[in-house]
Amino acid sequence: MTEESAHGDEWFTGPQSSSDRRAAGGESCPVITDGGTDDEGVVRRDRFSGGPARSFLSSLAADERIFEADLAVDRAHTVMLAEQGIIADDVAGEILTALDAIEVDGHDSLPDGEDVHEAIETAVIERIGADGGKMHTARSRNDEVAACIRYRLREDVLEAIETTLALRESLVDVADEHRETIMPGYTHLQPAQPTTVAHWALAYEGAVRRDTERLCAAYERINESPLGGAAFAGTTFDIDRERTADLLGFDGVVENSMDASSSRDFLLETVQALSTHATTLSGLAEDVIIFANRGFVELSDDYSSTSSIMPQKKNPDTLELVRAVAGDAAGSVQGLTTTLKGLPRAYNRDLQRATTHAWETVDAVTEASEVAAGAVATADWNEETLAAEAGEGFSTATGVADLLAANGLPFRTAHELVAIAAETGADYDALEAASQEVLGESLEAHVDPDAVEDALDPAESVASRDSQGGPAPEAVDAQLETAREALATDDDAHAELTAALETAHETLRSEVNGYV
Repeated sequence: MTEESAHGDEWFTGPQSSSDRRAAGGESCPVITDGGTDDEGVVRRDRFSGGPARSFLSSLAADERIFEADLAVDRAHTVMLAEQGIIADDVAGEILTALDAIEVDGHDSLPDGEDVHEAIETAVIERIGADGGKMHTARSRNDEVAACIRYRLREDVLEAIETTLALRESLVDVADEHRETIMPGYTHLQPAQPTTVAHWALAYEGAVRRDTERLCAAYERINESPLGGAAFAGTTFDIDRERTADLLGFDGVVENSMDASSSRDFLLETVQALSTHATTLSGLAEDVIIFANRGFVELSDDYSSTSSIMPQKKNPDTLELVRAVAGDAAGSVQGLTTTLKGLPRAYNRDLQRATTHAWETVDAVTEASEVAAGAVATADWNEETLAAEAGEGFSTATGVADLLAANGLPFRTAHELVAIAAETGADYDALEAASQEVLGESLEAHVDPDAVEDALDPAESVASRDSQGGPAPEAVDAQLETAREALATDDDAHAELTAALETAHETLRSEVNGYV
């Protein structure tokens, strides 16, 4: 994934004279420079074709990921060149036929080169002769690689989005099944208030929903075509950038040619969105790991492992790895930000090392999201244990304080009274003693004792918290409806994006078939 050489390259983005323009159109022109041999690529002259740094410069092996993308970009560009009369139809047909053969042979059959772009071009020339070099008319490897990255990354992001949808569906299903399953809720990992499994699951569904939104927003900015920006200053050829964008399924073009060829903010935005999702996944994994440790939930064997020495062990290893992915993703954000932060416009070779951060992150986070969805969907919640632990640590104390405040006591006074009771027994007798100490009178003077007993019960406490977004079953029902509607909308949007890419693929294939 390299830029155009500035050292005597005969590959150009615009003709220098009328004879050059004719050569770029229908006449053959030499492409191997300075007595190049079959062992040399088509881009570098002999002076720059060897030396100990060649392997350091090469990205050919890593470029296997964008092999299919590069072929698609080559095809769209070649079709456009023919439609614009920049190259002859028969030459376009030869180039496109060669590209089909190269695709069949695969990345491993490519000749050596600095990158996949040079290697494919070399392979085309080896098959059809010098006219194969006309494929590169009116473009640079700078805009070419930017187009290839976007073409492949958008598919990867769609896959990542799909895993967020699957995770949300798992969380909604858990919430629907456990609307009334009482469980302890925590702050600072200390017993805080009783809640439900449904309320917990929907808390994560809301977070993952926002992760979906961020990835969809990143997709919008990925799906713009930089092709035609050339090295950075555009081209003198009468190209049609909108046409190549349409053939490749992009929603439009990155208008400014310098911005098109050199910007990688779409990479950073994508990695940041993935890192945010990884952070959500890490929190989810941590919760389930702790719940499993306390006997609240049991993971499926499919998402667990055992010890090589302790046969009784059942470990939540998959979720521990999910948790660790967040650190990798955060590191990629830092690494990519550091690479990009000091780069001047336009293209710089540093960008060759930027893309790796995106590939590694999207792969790891997508897999972690898929694993998390499966682990949640197949987990078995221990309802008896959860109910027994829901009141631990006087978790209903806030409900009692709210009850006293609702019956006229200042909340701060009620808070003090309940805090004193928590130190001595956390039951009605303790509350009565605290009332005598704080108020100088019986608790019954302010509130019905039966109402206090209800407030002390975890299930009743949950049922009373029916404010919007609360854990009461009625409040959860409303949240479930919102979650289902949002999931259906996002499912439809994802299907439309996927279908649009498939339609573009079919359109490009149809156009290519008109030449081969």
